Amino acid sequence: MALSLFGGRRSNVFDPFSLDIWDPFEGFSAVANVPPSARETTAFATARIDWKETPEAHIFKADLPGLKKEEVKVEVEDGNVLQISGERSKEQEEKNDKWHRVERSCGKFMRRFRLPENAKVDQVKANMENGVLTVMVPKEEQKKPAVKSIEISG
Repeated sequence: MALSLFGGRRSNVFDPFSLDIWDPFEGFSAVANVPPSARETTAFATARIDWKETPEAHIFKADLPGLKKEEVKVEVEDGNVLQISGERSKEQEEKNDKWHRVERSCGKFMRRFRLPENAKVDQVKANMENGVLTVMVPKEEQKKPAVKSIEISG
């Protein structure tokens, strides 16, 4: 990963269209000095998303266990940037609860992907099933160049 301190974003060297939100805590194993609220927020900030391209579409799949479709947003901004965001709320604590371990992350996440020119952004479809968000962005058909045979005289 290439890290830009000026833009606050990182981009994947292998995927120039990826615009991830920079996570200042990524790569640090010792987060003991970070307040628990900050750790909770950043723990879910790196939702993992696969992007594959088929002849017909660009398909994005995100594992979002425990989220309802109402807690996730899929948007296209600036005409060609796909933005997937959401928030997992912290579980309500009751007075008599005694927590022994808290490992499930909560907080906000946002991922952005610059779509190629052949994406039909007006026909994007999203589906959420069993905690997996699937976003399908159809592609424009590539027009094959017309070939005209020319008779050779002589």
